[in-house]
Amino acid sequence: MDLISTIGFSDDAGLRGDPIGKIYEYFLGQFALAEGKKGGEFLTPPSGVKPLVAVLAPHKGRVYDPCCGSGGMFVSCQDFVTSHGGRNDDISIYGQESNPTTWRLAAMNLAIRRFAADPGQEPADTFARDQHPDQRFDHIMANPPFNISDWGGEKYQDDPRWQYGRPPTGNANTAWLQHILWKLRPGGQAGVILANGSMSSNQSGEGQIREAMVRGDVVEVMVALPSQLFFNTQIPACVWFLCKDKTQRGRGRRGETLFIDARQLGSMSSRNNRELTQADISRIATAVHAWRQKGEVAEPYADVPGFCYSAKLEEIEKNGFVLTPGRYVGAADVEEDGEAFDEKMKRLTTLLKQQQEEGAKLDAAIARNLAWLGFGAI
Repeated sequence: MDLISTIGFSDDAGLRGDPIGKIYEYFLGQFALAEGKKGGEFLTPPSGVKPLVAVLAPHKGRVYDPCCGSGGMFVSCQDFVTSHGGRNDDISIYGQESNPTTWRLAAMNLAIRRFAADPGQEPADTFARDQHPDQRFDHIMANPPFNISDWGGEKYQDDPRWQYGRPPTGNANTAWLQHILWKLRPGGQAGVILANGSMSSNQSGEGQIREAMVRGDVVEVMVALPSQLFFNTQIPACVWFLCKDKTQRGRGRRGETLFIDARQLGSMSSRNNRELTQADISRIATAVHAWRQKGEVAEPYADVPGFCYSAKLEEIEKNGFVLTPGRYVGAADVEEDGEAFDEKMKRLTTLLKQQQEEGAKLDAAIARNLAWLGFGAI
């Protein structure tokens, strides 16, 4: 630390203002990559974090992550605030982490950056020992462990957090969603990264919980992410954007849910990992913000086949409360080339006939050459 702090970074725009923090973040990223499947315990990659921050836009208020890892969500929130002209103290940071090593990494990450933050007094299981029991939050961002089966669900059968149904003891996905909703203040909003199965599974009452959440109008946006975004798994994931009250913060979409299929976005940054570009992230965030404002912005929201679709409760009900965006957005429109259908068919038919005739000539020439070589006619 002392050695690195003596290096001059004043001419590097990427490091200016917080060189030690950015260096620490770089090493965390390299460590997570080196750890392979275990890397996801320590760090959510930027392509997983930035869409959450861009959509939630946490300019002010209290931010919470119930499984904060090394604190990457918090760093991205602070970057968002300062890049939009705010100050570090415009948001208050609260977190919790059960892994002692990772909890120490988070504490160091926050201390290096001089963030005013409360990561909890000690490492602790979020379901068993909530480190912020009396707090409610404006913004919650989380990347919980996917499909965790040993979360001790049998110990919390009558927990008041389960407002939409008792989660199955063999899968914590719906427990995370309900814990996060419980921690939101009225008007608060959350972004939660989960495995794709959370959008469609009907095992052990998960479908009934999903239905209750949709009927309760707390599911605001569903985003299907590309595969290979995360260090610890190659399976695709999704983001649940939850909201306690769709009439607040400029929203006007009561009884509706926005579906975004982003599976085709991004590009491979290495053999094993994909990244979302800033343009990809902006496209997702712009669609959500325009949809929320319901025609009150310069570019009003419109459904885009293959990418986004706004569905009402009745349509979601017809789909059995399955929340997979692909069921709603449909197929992308084929780009128009300005050529009339009849004219295109005539042109393509003529081209096909020409190619068939050319193919016949080539076949005859090959047959003659083979016969000349003594292999006989075909």
